[in-house]
Amino acid sequence: MRRTGLPWATKGQVIGLLGGSFDPAHDGHVHITKAALERFGLDRVWWLVSPGNPLKERGPAPMAARLEMARSVMEHPRVTVTDIEARIGTRYTAETIAALQGLYPDVRFVWLMGADNLAQFHRWQDWQDIMARVPVGVLARPGDRISARMSRAARIYREDRLIGREAALLGRTPAPAWSFVNLPMSQKSSTAIRNAGEWASAPVVGDDPVP
Repeated sequence: MRRTGLPWATKGQVIGLLGGSFDPAHDGHVHITKAALERFGLDRVWWLVSPGNPLKERGPAPMAARLEMARSVMEHPRVTVTDIEARIGTRYTAETIAALQGLYPDVRFVWLMGADNLAQFHRWQDWQDIMARVPVGVLARPGDRISARMSRAARIYREDRLIGREAALLGRTPAPAWSFVNLPMSQKSSTAIRNAGEWASAPVVGDDPVP
């Protein structure tokens, strides 16, 4: 399926969605993306470069710059970098997922996040609607494993967790379903890159908590 300016997808594909400001994208994002493809049995991953994040005081760098950087660091035949949220006009993750399911009714989506985001997932707009709509794949980041496993979302949906090798079935398991995988994670972060003066952000408003 293809619509002007939107990513390509075919019937029956399992596509992981990694949302974020990517301000800037770095090899840590690449690492978790490749791990998600392998561990969760995904056919493809889409990087959803968001317009911004309302929980952050300063907005991200211009979209064009973030897209260019993301595409330069994420060169993989099964990964697509897209500004689809800006194109379809959604602000929150729940809205984005609902819109994508309407645009791609024959595609299975999996929402991807770092363990730090699972720890605060209950703060997201309509977070339980996200859980009801799509499976969620959680990738452990340094220092966030315990807080994520003890989070409100993890407790409420403890019976829906896929453990161990079951994670490979995540994309074909009806929601609610989630899986948590431990990885040797990169310590690099977008915040550290910005603080080192290697990337400039601008004061703009945006979306949910993101990598």
